[in-house]
Amino acid sequence: MFMAMFDYFVVNVAASSLQHDLHAGQAAIELIVGGYGFAYASGLITGGRLGDLHGHRRLFAVGMTLFAIASLLCGLAPDGWTLVAFRVLQGATAALMVPQVLALINTMFPVHERAKAMSAFGATIGIGAVSGQVLGGVLLDANLFGWGWRSIFFINVPIGLAALLLAMRWLPKTEPTHKPKLDPVGAVGISLALALVLIPVTLGRSEGWPLWTIVSMVAAVPVLLATLAYERRLEGRGGQPVLDMQMVRERVFAAGMVISGGYLAFFAGFMLCLTLLLQDGLGLSPLKAGLSFAPLGVAFATSSFFLARRVADRIGNRVIVLGAVLSLLGLAVTFLVLQVQGARVSAADLIPGGILVGLGNGMAIPSMIGAVLSSGIEPRKAGMAAGVLTTAQQFGNAVGATVLGTIFFSVLGNGSSIGSFVTAMQTSVAVGLAIILVVLASAFLLPKKVLRG
Repeated sequence: MFMAMFDYFVVNVAASSLQHDLHAGQAAIELIVGGYGFAYASGLITGGRLGDLHGHRRLFAVGMTLFAIASLLCGLAPDGWTLVAFRVLQGATAALMVPQVLALINTMFPVHERAKAMSAFGATIGIGAVSGQVLGGVLLDANLFGWGWRSIFFINVPIGLAALLLAMRWLPKTEPTHKPKLDPVGAVGISLALALVLIPVTLGRSEGWPLWTIVSMVAAVPVLLATLAYERRLEGRGGQPVLDMQMVRERVFAAGMVISGGYLAFFAGFMLCLTLLLQDGLGLSPLKAGLSFAPLGVAFATSSFFLARRVADRIGNRVIVLGAVLSLLGLAVTFLVLQVQGARVSAADLIPGGILVGLGNGMAIPSMIGAVLSSGIEPRKAGMAAGVLTTAQQFGNAVGATVLGTIFFSVLGNGSSIGSFVTAMQTSVAVGLAIILVVLASAFLLPKKVLRG
């Protein structure tokens, strides 16, 4: 999970190096960043279902192996468009690997131990995302072996091989107990619907929102509705749809999807806009800008590993409400700091708000995942449920970064002064506040008590 999140965010830091070394145009850069995201998000539900059908250990091993190979190919890419193709492949292999992690947690651990494992999983999401900014800047600055930006991909190879060996040694052989049947129509339909949204969302701003981007997003609606109708009919005939419609319609699971998507939408957008403010507005180097995110990452890790479970033992799933409130306060503090300091703002001024955002996210994200997956999800559907939740997260990632990034650049316009960047950041933070309010309302739909079996 760390590798998947790290590779989603690390390319933001390396974008200028990629543009310079590979002579890549803006469209290629957008696809190098976004191609991974939409391939990842589009394949997660199918990846989760394949794990349910063929065994989560087996699919994890296959996904990890292919992810390491795809990372190696990314590091060896000779030009921008070749890197785009390998990034799409990398995202698709991550979609095979990641759903198995949650599914294995849900099937391996007894209920009384599962919450602790979920907390570690949730902490890894935030640490991976923040590390993409922090360690990405460190790796670029270190320029190991003269590899430059290629080191951010090569580093996955030894880590992936080590993880593969440990997985084969320690993960249980969870073989499917029912006859494997894949639902190709559902798999293709859901992936196509997501791609019809994510591709124009990724390329729309840089291309000036041409007609095809609008047509593509509109077309996603009938494709999704037709796919869902097919899934319902298949379920009614006793088939095995790639998406369990009854599970999706349940209040707890639906609220979990909104919370998952909402949190990652505001988080990805906040990280992107803050990076733009620090590097382009304040003129910080990638290393210094990356290190500015370290307090947020430490706060996230501390909250996830040490605070979330203790608070949840006292107030149950209302810990998610508390997390949303802390994130809300963090964005409000950031907004006020920008308002008061204006063009005098520094990276240090933004740390308190970032710490509150990290504490809130660390409190809520692992607790939310545990609340949803322990709310009666059958073990044989664990991979599907994990795939849907992580799809909501990655869809939120892609849409949040694009929407808040588009708002940021729209407000910035042709401005190049620090004051212009501050105004753009304030506007993006205000939108983030609105997203967190929706998350906060959805959190009250979760059951107050934590199921312990």
